[in-house]
Amino acid sequence: MAAVTIASLCPGLNKPSRGHAKLPRSTVCHCLPALRTAEVLNRRDALLGVLLSSAAASSAPLLAPAVAFAETAEAQEGFTAYEDEANKFSIVVPQGWQVGAGEGSGFKNVTAFFPDQDANSSVSVVITGIGPDFTSLKSFGTVDEFAENLVTGLDRSWQRPAGVKAKLLDSRASNGMYYIEYTLQNPGDKRRHIVSAIGMAFNGWYNRLYTITGQYFDDDEESAKYRPAIEKSVKSFKFT
Repeated sequence: MAAVTIASLCPGLNKPSRGHAKLPRSTVCHCLPALRTAEVLNRRDALLGVLLSSAAASSAPLLAPAVAFAETAEAQEGFTAYEDEANKFSIVVPQGWQVGAGEGSGFKNVTAFFPDQDANSSVSVVITGIGPDFTSLKSFGTVDEFAENLVTGLDRSWQRPAGVKAKLLDSRASNGMYYIEYTLQNPGDKRRHIVSAIGMAFNGWYNRLYTITGQYFDDDEESAKYRPAIEKSVKSFKFT
């Protein structure tokens, strides 16, 4: 058999050898830790869609007006059903709220709903494209692991000077969705309350992560009055 030259794919084995394609038993490969690190980084990138949802929601008034609300039988008193046929989802939001839609760096699509008189309260739907290796929400870990990674990634209270403080309040899984509740507070600012639902769907080409985020200020009477409506809206999200 003719000799072949073997160049190892492992960075720790960078010396080519001649002979059969078999490594000595004493060879130590350092690829596995690197591959595991790459896998963790890919998952963190996918989580970026969730992290961006808070910023996207707070920018709701800057989005372009979207199509009119769909009047359906599912709309309840005081609420209106909104259906996005292109992105295959529906959600119920308070009547009279404005709707805007747009695209931005880091996510594929964002749709936001907000009252005219209070820019601090809103509900948003952020859709992020993710890799084919993420086949379900469990690809990100359990709901508790997902929530912990999310809030830890947002928290900057350990910095000096201290940054935003993120606190996890609740996490649970139901009907194929992850539900997470937490707060965000910048030093000297009011505390922002976040309720989120996270789901995943396939659009025929690639998997997409849907992050539904409702937010309001706990210690602001005008904003906090929307809490029941915001929580109801987030829970009403479904794929169509």
